[in-house]
Amino acid sequence: MNDRTKNLIVALIWATSITLLCALGVFRSPELWLQDKLYQQPVNVPDDIVIIGIDENDIKEFGPTNSWDRSVMARALEALASDPNRRPAVVAIDVQYSGAMNDEGDERLIKAAKELGNVITASTATFGEKRTFGSAKVTTDYFAVLNYEEPFEALKKVTTQGAINIMYDSDGIARHSLLYVEPEEGQRIYSMPFQAAKMYAEKNGRSVEIPETDARGHFYVSYSGRPGDFYDDFTLSKLIHGKVDPTFYEGRIVLIGPYTPGLQDSFITPIEKGEMMYGIEVQANVIQCILDGNYKHEAPDYFQVGALWLVCFAFFLFFNNRRLLLTVPALAGGELLAIGISMWLYSLGFLTHVLWIPLALLILFVASVAGNYIRAALERQNVTRTFERYVAPNVVGEILKEGTESLKLGGKTVDIAVLFVDIRGFTTMSERLSPEEVVYILNQYLSMTSACVERYNGTLDKFIGDATMAFWGAPIKDEDPVYHACMAALDIVKGADELSAKLKAEINEEIHVGVGVNYGPAVVGNMGSERRMDYTAIGDTVNTSARLEANAPGGKVYISRSVADRVEGRMTYEPLEKPIKLKGKADGFEILSLLGPVENKEENKAE
Repeated sequence: MNDRTKNLIVALIWATSITLLCALGVFRSPELWLQDKLYQQPVNVPDDIVIIGIDENDIKEFGPTNSWDRSVMARALEALASDPNRRPAVVAIDVQYSGAMNDEGDERLIKAAKELGNVITASTATFGEKRTFGSAKVTTDYFAVLNYEEPFEALKKVTTQGAINIMYDSDGIARHSLLYVEPEEGQRIYSMPFQAAKMYAEKNGRSVEIPETDARGHFYVSYSGRPGDFYDDFTLSKLIHGKVDPTFYEGRIVLIGPYTPGLQDSFITPIEKGEMMYGIEVQANVIQCILDGNYKHEAPDYFQVGALWLVCFAFFLFFNNRRLLLTVPALAGGELLAIGISMWLYSLGFLTHVLWIPLALLILFVASVAGNYIRAALERQNVTRTFERYVAPNVVGEILKEGTESLKLGGKTVDIAVLFVDIRGFTTMSERLSPEEVVYILNQYLSMTSACVERYNGTLDKFIGDATMAFWGAPIKDEDPVYHACMAALDIVKGADELSAKLKAEINEEIHVGVGVNYGPAVVGNMGSERRMDYTAIGDTVNTSARLEANAPGGKVYISRSVADRVEGRMTYEPLEKPIKLKGKADGFEILSLLGPVENKEENKAE
């Protein structure tokens, strides 16, 4: 399977997965939050609607509302009708008057409502689950009207009824309004806001459009005002006492209802979730929505699901394995474009899932970045493993840690322990053996020397034919470089003896190695050209180590006095029987033969 096919399959999986999650409503809560933030914006509230609130001052004057004589509301209606030439167009009372009390208050309220002739009174439905048992199956209506309360009969005859139920969405926000209730089959009672808007429009020579609703009779409300925007601090008591100028309500819709927290008639709305809105203000917003005909319709889900899938599929193919320089602008542009299209569609009257595409793009972007990071990490791991076959692992680690700065030409002077090792008589051996046998021996031997160097955390510098060069103290600091170099040298001699025995059995050949170890200052760093460089060490310390190795017979480790001084008491060594003068060194340059760690002193003497 090629890379293109793999990308198409992965894009298909991602697009389908995200589309299913969105379609199943997994992101419903954040989506509603974003819809409210974008769609529900306050506007300049028109003056068609005025509110007469029932507040704490009214309760202080008239007592608790549940003890009010109905003449209190009658007096308010009488005040509204006091000037025949300046009456309101519609009066809607958001207070329930079910059940006649058969007293003077009832009579006065009926008379006042009849006098105005444009009064809407409240009815209330109680909804719940209702099961119907048929001959074949049981049907359940989860939004059935279980109880319906309306004004007492005499008041009902002289007024128009309107349902005042305010409905919450599943998250407790009042985004939708109830257009009607159906208490009995064939009976439909419209809501108070619709009745008020319809009556007001007819009085002004126009009509209102009936909004499309869902199966439960709900429609989406575009709010115009926040809490308090429709209210001018006119209360019921002020109206009754003549403190409200008729010009305030002349020809307008007057809403009368609770306007205090104590009456527990407040709701959370999408336009301002931090402050409760009184029910009478919610009704005012619904009336304004109906008067404006500002209805919103849910865009078809099949269209939105299809568009989401196509966008996810296309964007994953674009994001996948691309640089952030391209994907970040694409993400930002895609987010802005998606939100802009949703806002444009909203202005045309369509409600869309505004979060789907922006969230999908963000998920795909994060997934692509994570995928790119994982791929890069795996590739880096593969490169590192390959690189370590050519360069010492600790050098590779230093390069990866320090980044490209460590790849510049240059070096610094540090004190290091340098080791050289070579096979004695290798040139003569290679002349009598086949090329395959030479390579086999060399690979076995170089693997052994590399393992010994790495065992003591040395830097394997290079292979020079059958020679190995290593050093300690750079690039990683070593607290005891000389001791580690000596231990590696001894291990190499021991490893060479074991390898020699193996080769003797396999191809009847033996090998013996000489090792040289020196300690001192050297220039360590990247040497060569910008296109080809080596991390290596140069200087007299390195040259001296190579000459010590060149003079060491098979099975011996030659060290300098600088090395011996730093392993004093931990290593055993002895002077040479016949002193050697190294090329380039003055007389008196001391060379010693390393025997082994102190604990092996007796064993070394026996040998």
